Amino acid sequence: MSTQQSEQRHFSRIAFDAPATLVCTDSERAWLSKVLDVSLKGALLVRPSDWQGTRGQHCTLEIKLLGDQVVIGMEVLVAHVEDDHIGFTCHQMDIDSASHLHRLVELNLGDEALLQRELAELVAIIPTATPPQDV
Repeated sequence: MSTQQSEQRHFSRIAFDAPATLVCTDSERAWLSKVLDVSLKGALLVRPSDWQGTRGQHCTLEIKLLGDQVVIGMEVLVAHVEDDHIGFTCHQMDIDSASHLHRLVELNLGDEALLQRELAELVAIIPTATPPQDV
């Protein structure tokens, strides 16, 4: 990772080994992969040998926990592509997935104050909907 990427990172990454499925919006194909690490805002996966995606591409990522009993689903953007791995930034996930991811990070981070700071930062960058105006 470059110094610039390291300086831009705001969320702690947790080394994690889990199976994952990746589907990109411009393809009907699903790729099986493995998670290398995960954070509250993204994930790093092993790059499937036949995956030809590009930076900025929209994909759906499913991380399988507990032998497929729990799935963390994310709508992601490809942040960077390397020879052997792909980095993703999460831009949307459902509440159940967010809850599972929060718990996973909480158990592995071991620092409640750091987790709370990261959650506050995550909430601060999520765009909020403007309430409808009464006419």
